[in-house]
Order: sequence, then structure tokens, then C-alpha cells
Amino acid sequence: MAITRKTMLGFLLVTAMLLGGAIGAVHKVGDSKGWTTIGGVDYAKWASSKTFQAGDALDFQYNKDYHDVTEVTLQDFQSCNVSSPAMAVYKTGSDMVNLTREGHYYFICGVPGHCQVGQKLEILVQPSGSLPPVSVPTMQPVPSPTNASTPPAIESPPNAAASGSSFWIGSTLLAFSVAAGFAPLI
Repeated sequence: MAITRKTMLGFLLVTAMLLGGAIGAVHKVGDSKGWTTIGGVDYAKWASSKTFQAGDALDFQYNKDYHDVTEVTLQDFQSCNVSSPAMAVYKTGSDMVNLTREGHYYFICGVPGHCQVGQKLEILVQPSGSLPPVSVPTMQPVPSPTNASTPPAIESPPNAAASGSSFWIGSTLLAFSVAAGFAPLI
């Protein structure tokens, strides 16, 4: 049974779409400052500027000699209590926490006094695939041939940018298909 170029292209496109939705985003906690008490990082403000989905991960970067990451309950988060048994404790200084379920997650630094000065993070994880709908690009009217000096422009809405992982996966698969002789039928 021969595989046609059209069949292979279809397979690659479906694979790229499936993988693009399955690989979540990695969020570096505190952005360039990381997980720290220095620099006045407002972790509540940081979290409110992000959208977290099941399948995403949190990247905690910190000095392991002075901090840790402790996953706690809501009650322990609110009271900065580290004496209760923690749900999880991370101590490497470079910890990736996978967000495997939807709902609230609560993290504090277990070093005495750090949670009280703001080294704590609450996030709400949405179900995977619950991003807001993306608008379809619209075409501008085509000028008449007598006064057409430039081709019509395609206007993209600001929220229609491709996600980083989906873009790279799609680009990689497209490059492999071209290299393998399966030139896209565009």
C-alpha cells in the first residue's frame, strides 16, 4: 500500500495539532527574579497575569541554601503554616512542578518567616483546552484593478498568535516532511 504525499501531509498536520494541545506551557515562577524574598516579587500579581492549564508546569528557580518550595493546603497557605505534613516539598533549587489537575494549588517557602513576607503562591489551573476562542483573521476589501497599488492586507487579531510549543512542533514536523520529500501541497 503506497503512502501518498497528501496522506503523509494529513498525518503530519493531525500529529502536530494533537501534540500542540498535549504539551503544556512552562511558567517560570517570578519570571527573571525567580522564587525569592529579595526584589519585592508580588507572586499574587505574577499569577494573576498568567493562564494555567492542566498539563502546564511551574518552574521554580531559587537558591536552595535559603529557600524551598512547599506545596500546602489552603489552610496552611493562609496561615503560613509549615508544621503540618506538606503535600510535597522541593529542595533542589531548580524544581519543575507539573500541574496535572484542574483546581487550586498552594505553594509557600518553608523557611521560617519567608511566607509571612510574601514568598507564597496560589494558582488556579483551568481544564486543558479551555482557552478563550481565537478570532479568525479577516480580509480587507480588494481594491479595484484601476487603483490597486498594493495587495490586500490580512488583519490578524492580537490574540491570534500561535503558542510557542505548537509553532515549534508544527515547524519541526513541516521541516521533516520537506526533508523526507513530502513537500506540502499548498
